[in-house]
Amino acid sequence: MDVLFSDMADDALFEFLHMEIVAHVYKEHATRDDIDKERVTCISTLEAMGFRVGQGLIERFTKDCPTFKDDLDIMKFLCKDFWSTIFKKQIDNLRTNHQGTYVLQDNKFALLTQFSSGKQYLEEAPKYLAFSCGLIRGALSNLGLESVVTAEVSLMPSCKFMPFI
Repeated sequence: MDVLFSDMADDALFEFLHMEIVAHVYKEHATRDDIDKERVTCISTLEAMGFRVGQGLIERFTKDCPTFKDDLDIMKFLCKDFWSTIFKKQIDNLRTNHQGTYVLQDNKFALLTQFSSGKQYLEEAPKYLAFSCGLIRGALSNLGLESVVTAEVSLMPSCKFMPFI
């Protein structure tokens, strides 16, 4: 019982911290002059934070792992072990065209579950996904894969992360 409560508390703290980081970054850059430019700056800041965290976490998680044989092997590790450690569940679906494009689908992404389901808050979603895009990009970078990671939400709380290697 104590372990379950502790895990729930950890999850809630992580989600709250993430929401506060996003709010802080947006508050720091809040000016009325050029809202679109500031939005891009905020998303870049959050993505850079996630990148650094992803680099550190993947280094720690893979220190005792055997080397990966190919890109797909790395992506499978990210979807199962890496994602499970951070978000307490695996990615629901991994797809690839075997040419460096991957789609990681999470049908109930933890950092979007605090919003109501549906399309009401879709325009707010990118700022809550930027950190996670950076997390993936940082992890891939430390595993030797340079990438660009984008995210897409069509219906909350489901989202797709698309790393292009």
